[in-house]
Amino acid sequence: MKEKSTKGIWKVISASSMGTMIEWYDFYIFGSLAVVISTKFFPSDNPTAAFLSTLATFAAGFVVRPFGALFFGRLGDLIGRKYTFMVTLLLMGGATFLIGCIPSYETIGFMAPLLVLILRLLQGLALGGEYGGAATYVAEHAPVGQRGYWTSWIQTTATVGLFISLMVILATRNILTPEQFDEWGWRVPFWLSIVMVGVSYLIRKNMDESPVFAKAKSEGKTSTNPLKESFGNRYNMKFVLLALFGATMGQGVVWYTGQFYAMNFMKTVMSIDSSQVDTLLGVALIIGTPFFVFFGWLSDKVGRKYIMMGGMLLAILLYRPIYKQMYETTSVKNKTEMVEKTTLLAELKENKKQTMDSIYTTNKEYVDGTTFQEIKTVHLENGVAIVVDGKAKVDTKTTVKINSSDNWVLVFLVFIQVIFVTMVYGPIAAFLVEMFPVKIRYTSMSLPYHVGNGIFGGLLPAISTYFVTNAKDLGHPEFYLEGLWYPIVIAAVSFVVGMVYIKNKDKNAHE
Repeated sequence: MKEKSTKGIWKVISASSMGTMIEWYDFYIFGSLAVVISTKFFPSDNPTAAFLSTLATFAAGFVVRPFGALFFGRLGDLIGRKYTFMVTLLLMGGATFLIGCIPSYETIGFMAPLLVLILRLLQGLALGGEYGGAATYVAEHAPVGQRGYWTSWIQTTATVGLFISLMVILATRNILTPEQFDEWGWRVPFWLSIVMVGVSYLIRKNMDESPVFAKAKSEGKTSTNPLKESFGNRYNMKFVLLALFGATMGQGVVWYTGQFYAMNFMKTVMSIDSSQVDTLLGVALIIGTPFFVFFGWLSDKVGRKYIMMGGMLLAILLYRPIYKQMYETTSVKNKTEMVEKTTLLAELKENKKQTMDSIYTTNKEYVDGTTFQEIKTVHLENGVAIVVDGKAKVDTKTTVKINSSDNWVLVFLVFIQVIFVTMVYGPIAAFLVEMFPVKIRYTSMSLPYHVGNGIFGGLLPAISTYFVTNAKDLGHPEFYLEGLWYPIVIAAVSFVVGMVYIKNKDKNAHE
């Protein structure tokens, strides 16, 4: 392939990136609002079960991504990159908007979680077709020798999408009262996506088809059966499996640990105020995002393999020390309480079911500026506590507001995890594009990417949260670290396979 000018490639980057960023925004607001959504679309009798059900619904969107990769990948290799990822954009945006319109569980019962699940599945299918199209489209416009650099801009979109979702949620929380946000304000981020999708659609509509695909099509060299040629061909299937087990599987769990698991861990295990978590995560993402482009550029110079494998190895070795430090930094057990400022308030309040609850609110302050609030709600029936499994039914909500010093420690510790993410994720698009020929590229690269990220990565929040909850119930002293075994083991397997079987640089990239 001849060296191409980069003239016009920024238009390609912006059109592809904006659409992909919006799709990630749509995908992430569900995860970012998981704690709130669990109270809206699921029975409120068991908050832990409701939260796990929400994470499982979130994971369902990931699980179907490989099917979206197969369906839309086939379309992309048959009719073209451009039209396929315009369809995925509209499908994603429509599903997100509709999630914001679904009535609560209290209004329509089990139809609420069912409708949410259906729309999450549509989101997953759309995202399964989006990424492969965007990465392939950019790579096929990029000059040879610069694919890592140019495709790394696509890699930033997932983190930018997460950042924007956090900022929109934060802004909505600040504009509205807590009661307004809880009642209807949480729907606003879902509704806003339809505006962004409309703008992105208009930009994409005016783009040309990928020149490499257009040339192959004009010469009659496109595939007539991309699925068969991708997965029925033993030689090509070997590369599909290598891409999955040697790269995308490990990349998927490192990515979701560094961004999503870190967020859920701080909110649910460490009980840090939700707005503080969103803010500090946003700061860490802003500082870390340029490293996607840096490692993409570096992979053009030194090869993709060692950068990706290095990111996995660092994650394997450092996750447990990092999370231990995160937990210990803000644990009130390690702080000096100002006993004279402790307050306890007991009151009776009517709940949404028009029955009474006894609510006990404890507020504590610590010497370093940390504040602690625990709200225990005892559900009553005829003035007597409801008993479940021999125990009074009590819901406990703990919120810790951390001081500035602890805040910056957490920003740094999350930033370190984001660096691991940029190492494994920055070069991955160029790595996958270069593994497969043009005529089946969209299909072949999409499947291992979305199995690695959708199945192995997407299941991480639910599996890890279950491990932590289970270890806590069993009284494990370091229960909060148990969820890390899942990403550590998956990344370790991927690291070994990648180090043994992946070549550092593919100088014969298919064109």
